[in-house]
Amino acid sequence: MNGAGERIDRAAKEPLSSAAFPRFSFCVVNLGCKVNRVESDGFERLLTERGGVPAREAEADLIVVNTCTVTGEAEKKTRKAVRHALNASERAQVVVTGCATEIDRETYAGLSERVAVVSKAEAALYLADWVAETISTASPDVADGEPAATCLDGFTEAEFFVPSDGRTRIGIKVQDGCNNACTYCIVHVARGHATSRSADEVVSEAVALAQAGVREIVLTGINLGSYDDNGCDLADLCRRLLEATADLHEPDELPCRFRIGSIEPMDVSMDFIGLLADAEGRLCRHLHLPLQSGSSKVLREMARPYDAEEYRQLVEYLRAMVPEIALTTDIIVGFPGETNEDFEDTVKLAERCGFSKIHVFPYSRREGTPAAERPDQVQPEVKAARAARLRELSDQLAAVDRGARVGIPELALVETPTKATTESYHEVELAEPSLVGSLVSVTL
Repeated sequence: MNGAGERIDRAAKEPLSSAAFPRFSFCVVNLGCKVNRVESDGFERLLTERGGVPAREAEADLIVVNTCTVTGEAEKKTRKAVRHALNASERAQVVVTGCATEIDRETYAGLSERVAVVSKAEAALYLADWVAETISTASPDVADGEPAATCLDGFTEAEFFVPSDGRTRIGIKVQDGCNNACTYCIVHVARGHATSRSADEVVSEAVALAQAGVREIVLTGINLGSYDDNGCDLADLCRRLLEATADLHEPDELPCRFRIGSIEPMDVSMDFIGLLADAEGRLCRHLHLPLQSGSSKVLREMARPYDAEEYRQLVEYLRAMVPEIALTTDIIVGFPGETNEDFEDTVKLAERCGFSKIHVFPYSRREGTPAAERPDQVQPEVKAARAARLRELSDQLAAVDRGARVGIPELALVETPTKATTESYHEVELAEPSLVGSLVSVTL
């Protein structure tokens, strides 16, 4: 059998079951989180299986816009993306789906007669029907095609699909929805209550990916740490995944590894930490652990279920149990009522935690959330200054974390022939060209 990269390349060049279908062009525009990215991959897979060819918006017969509504700024970007799709092609059908449409369907439906607003739950069926109804004149077989009901959540067979952008790190959506109600966020309204996929389905999908040569699989969810399939929690799921894929590689290859997309601090269990420590890197010793603020007062007003001290203690325990761990985070600056003292608390906690990267978000009012109604909004120039300072700190901390890893070997996923991403999520230049999609040992 050929190497991992060759198998991936071959799969990409041979769309699944597409020979019997007519050709049409499509473009999937993705906005927002990693869960959206996995769902967009599902749309692309479904359309490719039915004869579709990825194209630029201007050349597409069909444009799918998978929207985000987490903040007011995200909402603006979503509307701009839909208008751009309409302007890019005067003939394309534009399908708008995702979180923004769950909150404000009418706005998008009113943009053009060419816009079809479709809920995420109905998107797969709609796209399959669009192919059957629009393209069937070229091939009567299309009308008989059944929609892949599980295309957004998994593989119906042990087959593999590579996204058209060539990504080698493939995501699996294992959870959706959220039972929390942070005061700045509307995702729990758009996505609904937390739900979890069957562990058996997740394992089957991971096995298919590993057999196809994928060497890094990312587990994603809106609130991933709340995963619960009849008592099987995230640690249990990860344990099953590691066992099921341990031997699915060639003698000269390394087994696939798993990366956690993002996990809330309150959901990091002792069992999970123990597994992270014992998995020898097959469960990447890197966690994206959202902080949002280092002020306990602000965290309370955000309705976050932990305080600054609890977060600090968790980080210290993680570093004690898993010394190799890298931690990245999200922080919102300029939340309503955030004082200079609150912000300084955030800076101090970020420094103490030693994050390798901080994703900094100036607070953006999201209509329909409690925080948006508060009268004590922080001035834009203050938010901008705080964001700039925190981004500068992020760069400093990243350099410190990278420096601490100098001389220590790590496995890295080859993203391009000359670049790779380490287990600790640092990008490295490769001394020699390597096979895209493979894991190679590097030293920072």
